[in-house]
Amino acid sequence: MIYLFWVCLFLIVYTYFIFPITVILFSKSKVLNKTTYKNIDKSPSVSILISAYNEQEVIKEKVMSIINSNFPNNKIEIIIGSDCSTDNTNKIINNLAKHYPFVIANIFDKRSGKAGVINKLVEKAKNEILILTDANIIFSKNTIFSLIQHFKNPKIGLVDANMVNIGIKKSGISFQEKTYISTEVKFKHAESKLWGNLMGPFGGCFAIRKSLFTPIPENFLVDDFFVCMNILKGGKLAINDLDAVVYEDVSNQLSEEFRRKRRISKGNFINLFHFKNVLNPFSKLGFVFISHKVIRWLSPIFLFIILATNLTLIPDSIFYKFTFIFQLLLFVSPFIDLLLRKIGIHVLTLRFITHFYSMNLALLFGLFDYLFSSNSGFWEPTKRKQNEI
Repeated sequence: MIYLFWVCLFLIVYTYFIFPITVILFSKSKVLNKTTYKNIDKSPSVSILISAYNEQEVIKEKVMSIINSNFPNNKIEIIIGSDCSTDNTNKIINNLAKHYPFVIANIFDKRSGKAGVINKLVEKAKNEILILTDANIIFSKNTIFSLIQHFKNPKIGLVDANMVNIGIKKSGISFQEKTYISTEVKFKHAESKLWGNLMGPFGGCFAIRKSLFTPIPENFLVDDFFVCMNILKGGKLAINDLDAVVYEDVSNQLSEEFRRKRRISKGNFINLFHFKNVLNPFSKLGFVFISHKVIRWLSPIFLFIILATNLTLIPDSIFYKFTFIFQLLLFVSPFIDLLLRKIGIHVLTLRFITHFYSMNLALLFGLFDYLFSSNSGFWEPTKRKQNEI
């Protein structure tokens, strides 16, 4: 029991702190990629693919952020696939297609899920360099060129963007979510510099070579990880460029973020069992996969084992009595945070604990969903513009 307690505790500390801090420190002297296009005129054309389902709140702003970027419109095509949207999404993208000849609207009358839409859009794309992006991700002026400049290097198969969160409010979890995402961006950038083994891009915006794209199985909910892992398995590099800035209205409502994380968690376990042959800790790819992703995905189980083994160890030492009480306090903290929030009191530390345990609970629910529910690729987007609610 002592062995189980300390091994599980070490694994959680390792995946959330020891491994990322070590990678970031060792990557500081490394350079991301020297072989790049130096100016836009010599860079290749690009196809920008957007899978949309009921995105009337954001789709026009998204397309206009691409059109108004510094990248020439004559070197882009924007292909939007509406997955049988029931709001005004279809009307909006049809109007955009009428005004801009490089905007192509594809209205699908039968839902196929995000994976199915992406597969169809990739087939329609005429350019070798693709940018896969979500409807709610807003481009900065330099996003496109910052992504595609790296494809002059034939070793690079995928380039991830730098997600910057907006709409931060103290009333919900937006600050905690922003902190987590910004930390992950730095971590993935460090992985990029150290190994070129980015462990999954932020699916909101990343660029790939069309020739390296593997069609996504229809039941895969986390398509970005699937695409990235196949590129890495093929021996190409996947990197993150901090200059490729994009903006996202970060989740503020715990219930919405829990639902999103639960869906992602189910997709994570689908990917885990699909790529189980990569789980070799003595290979570079396997080591990074296990250290960064697999241990985190299994953290809810480790947290339960730590609590259960600690309970059995209480009679052995006063130390384990204190650790058990400390764990109980951590478990109770989200409920205290909820009560304080109802009366308008927001404690930063308590909110971080709430965020950590709720996201681990979402991971656990996602595992149950994977094991016991049907594997549908359909999805409901999280509420957009939550900072306005």
